[in-house]
Amino acid sequence: QFNQTNKLELICRAHQLVMEGYKHMFRDTLVTVWSAPNYCYRCGNVAAILELDEHLSRNFKVFDAAPQESRGIPAKKPAPDYFL
Repeated sequence: QFNQTNKLELICRAHQLVMEGYKHMFRDTLVTVWSAPNYCYRCGNVAAILELDEHLSRNFKVFDAAPQESRGIPAKKPAPDYFL
């Protein structure tokens, strides 16, 4: 009813883990998109990005986390002076 009253076709939200990367609910009027693969290095979930074209056609790009061996170790940077 909220979508109809406000002339919306879709509400897209984030910040709730869904194992499939994205999940439609309420007869496709709401979608949750989760963009953090293998959340906290332990959930085993895939991630997704919602892409909209100029006609608002939806395309979900689903991806896995990068393999452990290809991640590398980030370089350590010295703390900025304002944190000392």
